[in-house]
Amino acid sequence: MKRTADILGSSLGLLFFAPLLSVIALMIKVDSPGPVFFLQERVGREKKLFKIFKFRTMVPGAEKIGAGYEVSEGDFRITRVGQFLRRWSLDELPQLINVLRGEMSLVGPRPTLLYQVEAYSPRQMKRLEVKPGMTGLAQVSGRNSLSWPERIELDVRYAENFSLFMDFLILAMTPLVLLKKDMIYTPEMKNKKEEMP
Repeated sequence: MKRTADILGSSLGLLFFAPLLSVIALMIKVDSPGPVFFLQERVGREKKLFKIFKFRTMVPGAEKIGAGYEVSEGDFRITRVGQFLRRWSLDELPQLINVLRGEMSLVGPRPTLLYQVEAYSPRQMKRLEVKPGMTGLAQVSGRNSLSWPERIELDVRYAENFSLFMDFLILAMTPLVLLKKDMIYTPEMKNKKEEMP
């Protein structure tokens, strides 16, 4: 039932947001040189690797300069359009493709990088028992205003107590969370201003 909901939801989402996706793609191309999409290897269910789709919000090769994989509120690598997309999480919309392909779900733990997974404790590994999602319990419970261990624990609780009703509640709460600007960056990176080297 969850997979059926993912297929239906992602298909309708891609159809409904098609005009917006086209406008965003054009804005990215006009704003800065580089590709429209940012593809990055992430860890999925049962540690299977996959390429996640996102709209590019930073300069090409951003992970090799500045703070690397960490992104601060005033990061010089974020483009003008990227700042807007990150503010409203519009850069995440292409992940509907990942959902349709079966690599992600509409609801689940956010997909993480391999080096992060390698540092997990046995309990934290439980978050990999379900597919990663576009939104999840950690996102609607505080998003990036929570510490990393707090987010992981919420993901583990989701994996242990998953239900379709819980998914429905999380999806219903997600738009309200997106309105809260103070949840975009982690406590460690919030208000940290990156300076160009």
